[in-house]
Amino acid sequence: MLVVTTNDIQGYRVVRHLGMVRGLTVRSRSVVGNLGAAIQIFFGGNITVYTKLAEHARQEAFDLLIQHAQEMGANAVLAMRYDANEIAAAVTEVLAYGSAVVIEPISGSAEASAENPAVRDSGDPGPWSRR
Repeated sequence: MLVVTTNDIQGYRVVRHLGMVRGLTVRSRSVVGNLGAAIQIFFGGNITVYTKLAEHARQEAFDLLIQHAQEMGANAVLAMRYDANEIAAAVTEVLAYGSAVVIEPISGSAEASAENPAVRDSGDPGPWSRR
């Protein structure tokens, strides 16, 4: 599964648009976690308790996006974006969304090679994942 934030992938052509895909998660921090964050807030700097929560929520939303795209028969997601909203105090929803498509390499295109750094294969969860 290829996932990009652009509207196209150089060296590939879209052969079928399957529609919007999304991954949604709603997360909150426990009372103990909020207490730990309050201590970190008191001293200032990076609030690691919340950073870890945000990273986990984004990864979970991304994984659900991929699952949804695969269920639709897509092999790529274009125009992938994240959105986050606070639903209630200390409760946040994270949405990953994009356009599910079927792509194929353009014949003779060097850009469609595996070395294309503009293409992110979702098999590699990226630097923010703790896998």
